[in-house]
Amino acid sequence: MPIFLCSPWALGCDNKGNGMKLRAAILLLFSTLLTGCGYHTAGSATHIPTNVRTLAVPIFTTHTQAYHTEMAFTQAVIRELNTRTRYRVLNNDSDDADATLSGTILTQTITPLTYDANSSQSSSYLVAVTARVLLTAHDGTVLYRNDAITFREQYQSTQDVNTFIQEGSPAIARMSRDFAQTVVSDMLESF
Repeated sequence: MPIFLCSPWALGCDNKGNGMKLRAAILLLFSTLLTGCGYHTAGSATHIPTNVRTLAVPIFTTHTQAYHTEMAFTQAVIRELNTRTRYRVLNNDSDDADATLSGTILTQTITPLTYDANSSQSSSYLVAVTARVLLTAHDGTVLYRNDAITFREQYQSTQDVNTFIQEGSPAIARMSRDFAQTVVSDMLESF
């Protein structure tokens, strides 16, 4: 079924010519949109120079009294880099690395969310961790920086001693995976 861009009864109407103009305009619009989208292949870093092939990820430092949060966050970032990139990842601060990703756990807070009216104790908590991440080249050039990235995770607590499960550590593990995915995505794919 033909589509008429002007009335078929109008004198001098050239539907074939108008159709060609419409197709050309649509093609121009799509080509303009596609050339400006910033398309790149997955795993190719936009912040990281092409000469960087080895990343050192030393254990994050911490300013908190929390137990092993820095280890969970460091291990999650190393695992994410190994999974999503082709970089050789070293889990220490090495002079052989082309760049170093260092992190610092700035704060870790646990806040009660809900209370059990029967026992007058907290039944769920919110744990929040704020960290700083810095990726520097071997020559000291800053390639990526996020001074305050915050993640939160809720967890339940049980009051029954027979079924007690410490849920704080699994909450930190879940949070560390989300943290690692976000940091690696920001390093590799943000514009």
